[in-house]
Amino acid sequence: MTQPEQTGSDQHELEHSVQSTQTLVKASAFAGLFGALILTVAILPAEYNIDPTGIGAYLGLTKLANAAPLEPTTQTVTGQTGESQKHSTEITIPAGKGLEYKLSMLKGEAIRYSWNSTGGELFFDFHGEPKGDTTGYFESYTISTSDTIKGSLTAPFDGSHGWYWENRASSPITVSLKIEGNYEIIGIK
Repeated sequence: MTQPEQTGSDQHELEHSVQSTQTLVKASAFAGLFGALILTVAILPAEYNIDPTGIGAYLGLTKLANAAPLEPTTQTVTGQTGESQKHSTEITIPAGKGLEYKLSMLKGEAIRYSWNSTGGELFFDFHGEPKGDTTGYFESYTISTSDTIKGSLTAPFDGSHGWYWENRASSPITVSLKIEGNYEIIGIK
């Protein structure tokens, strides 16, 4: 096998242009001004009802900041396999505290769920406790720290199933929970 002949120092040279400091400063200044414009025109009116230019009201963004929070809702739908329902609620976890939200389910019943937190991540334990057990036994399905989770569960036994959230932050964190399936709500414990 013959080696390719390499002649000259430009055999593997790459050409690229380096931007001048002046160009980089101009681009950074433009990006900063553009970000400030978006903050002033869109984000402040939509999130905080602060509208120094009046453009937010013209575009209807201040209505977003004034929107009333959604109330917990429950919708029941009768299906072929029994009673299926949808439920959404908001739960506030106080700073430095923990609490549980539970459902009662029969073995084989299934749910789909999702939750997300505003204000930071939470330590959580998604688990179940068999009905009638007096030993304190529980089975953990997921233990983690997150600000959003989506999943499903088919109950492995009759009993209560739900989430324990622990807020390790210095301010309250609100969890928005949505559940769909076959269950009875026990609520906050």
